Amino acid sequence: MWTFPLLAIVAGAAIAFQAAMNARLGVLLKNPLLATVIAFLLACVFTVSFMLLSQRQLPVIEDVKSIPGYLWFGGMLSAFGVGSYYYLIPKMGVGSMMSFALTGQLVLAVIAGHFGWFEQPIKPISLRVMLGIVAMTLGIVLINGGTKHGY
Repeated sequence: MWTFPLLAIVAGAAIAFQAAMNARLGVLLKNPLLATVIAFLLACVFTVSFMLLSQRQLPVIEDVKSIPGYLWFGGMLSAFGVGSYYYLIPKMGVGSMMSFALTGQLVLAVIAGHFGWFEQPIKPISLRVMLGIVAMTLGIVLINGGTKHGY
């Protein structure tokens, strides 16, 4: 019952940890985009290796042709997001940057869930969800000290 939520928490912690590490790499290289390239290259090598070792069946050409074209461009959003993390963390700190990033992720996730974007399960926005977003936003203000810029 708690396996998926626990795995999600660990995955989130891993993202915060790697973002801080790679942001530092970008500072030392004097180029956050180069750190982004390195991160994606290593991620690609790891992912391809894991895919080959797991012996999963590859999709047939008909399945590939049936995929809507816009779904192939999610990697651009990943590159923008990850590159932005590596640029912003040295300026804001990992806690502030990740708290604002998490806010953006959760707000968009709630909207996407409400409309069922990309054929995901529909999760209507309720009063409870709205109160949760307000509470989270107040939490972000508290995490960042409530100062004019919070960092």
